[in-house]
Amino acid sequence: MTDPQRVLAGRYIVGELIGHGGMSTVFRGTDMKLGRPVAIKILKAALANDTAFRDRFRQEAQSASRMAHPTIVRVYDAGDDLMQTPDGTQMQLPFIVMEFIEGQNLKEVLASGPLAGDEACRIMESVLTALEYSHRAGVVHRDIKPANIMITPTGQIKVMDFGIARAISDTSSTVAQTTAILGTAAYFSPEQAKGETVDARTDLYSAGIVLFEMLTGKVPFRGDTAVAVAYQHVSEPPVAPSTRNPDVSEALDRVVLKALAKDRTKRYQSAAEFRDYVKLAATGTVPDFRSANELEESIFGTTNAPLSESEMALKQLSESPTVVRTQNRPPVMWTWAAILSIGVIIVAVTFWLLTLAPQSIVPDATRIVPSLTGATQESATDTLSKLDLIVQPFQEENADIPEGQVIRTDPETGTKVAPETVISIYVSTGPKHVSVPTVQWLNVDDAKQQLTELGLKVGTIDSVEDPSLPENSVIGSTPAAGESVPKGTTVDLHVSNGQVSVPNVVGQGMTVARDVLQGLQLDVQLVPNGGCARVEGNPIVEQSLAEGRHPQGSVITITYCNA
Repeated sequence: MTDPQRVLAGRYIVGELIGHGGMSTVFRGTDMKLGRPVAIKILKAALANDTAFRDRFRQEAQSASRMAHPTIVRVYDAGDDLMQTPDGTQMQLPFIVMEFIEGQNLKEVLASGPLAGDEACRIMESVLTALEYSHRAGVVHRDIKPANIMITPTGQIKVMDFGIARAISDTSSTVAQTTAILGTAAYFSPEQAKGETVDARTDLYSAGIVLFEMLTGKVPFRGDTAVAVAYQHVSEPPVAPSTRNPDVSEALDRVVLKALAKDRTKRYQSAAEFRDYVKLAATGTVPDFRSANELEESIFGTTNAPLSESEMALKQLSESPTVVRTQNRPPVMWTWAAILSIGVIIVAVTFWLLTLAPQSIVPDATRIVPSLTGATQESATDTLSKLDLIVQPFQEENADIPEGQVIRTDPETGTKVAPETVISIYVSTGPKHVSVPTVQWLNVDDAKQQLTELGLKVGTIDSVEDPSLPENSVIGSTPAAGESVPKGTTVDLHVSNGQVSVPNVVGQGMTVARDVLQGLQLDVQLVPNGGCARVEGNPIVEQSLAEGRHPQGSVITITYCNA
């Protein structure tokens, strides 16, 4: 598989090895059709013999390929191909072709130790944004872990391997089997460990484990076997991250422990909710997860809480059997007076709202996301910073908005948000760049098709003489082959017209004349003339084709002196 000329599905060149895990080996590759780099994940032979798995794998990969989001690694293609396994046998191995991402995965980053709280929150916000998008699309990841989270050199976060875990879990009957393939049980949810059905909240539990690991450098549950770890997920309460790393704030402790609730109904119920609390904790605010009843009890007291002297006196008075209520209900007159007063108040407030109130009431602590489309990244960042909003930039291809300008924001323009809210700005990288393909020697129609498939436009077609190429063959292009250009760029073709310009060789020596004409790919016939005087070099005295343009390969007879 390390042969750089190994081709999958007649389209993908397999390049160097860039990674491997419990279930797959990953190679850098090239899509020959589109001329772009890709990552090719080839699943191990242990999975290949299972027809049900291959069918499920292809189905899940197709579902994943429909997801397009800046925080998700794109899936381009999937299938299986005849390959050689390490023991030398030939068999059909499943593969998946993905977007190639420069950078490191989070597992590699965490090998150096835990992250600062703000950086852990930034990464987790992007992971939860990816999960929010996938859950809305009906796709549960099932294998959220650091190895599946990529970090680009610019700090952008990308989540990968959507759908693969489902294909595996649907064809593996036990925790041990699934773990042997996926590689670890450290990120399993309790319901996965028990073999129950999973839903979006399963991903949120795993995300909570990842956040714990980012903050402490270690996962909360460890053991000698997958079953031992699974048992802890089901039965043992997690410790607060701050017990492992005292630098972790109380706010992050609470956010993590909420995500790691054994009962999924007590976890966050959506990725968006989890992300909101991560953002809150990043500001240092300690979240309050108490229910409305619990909040009421905290305000008015509970039956178990000690009462103050005044509260005790009121309680005793209300419960005393000697207290006689002199009136069970207010007189009718007071009832109607109260109704009339309420009516007057309602009318007055309605009048004020319709006529006197300002048209827009925005509290001082509220910010409105401004319109930034078309602004430069620097300008947009400055504008949002002045509003006490936090900027998170992403890059996105866009053929209509020039490179470096803002395409859109999330939340969108006009949304009311609190100070310190993270605003994602999507900055255009311009249209996608492609490499001009090598079209030399191709027929002009084939060259046109190849350019069009890459999103390039065919410009002028110059007719050029070239004796080495047959008529309608491409000699070259402008821009030249290999040059990186934006999609939509016009490429001019230089095409052989099948003609050659025949020179006048009369008077030239026979050897020189013959070489010149043969260099033009003409069929040269030499005829001696014994009737002329002997001259050194055997000069040409006659040629059958006149000087000027003639079709390639034409027969030309040249007569030379040979007295």
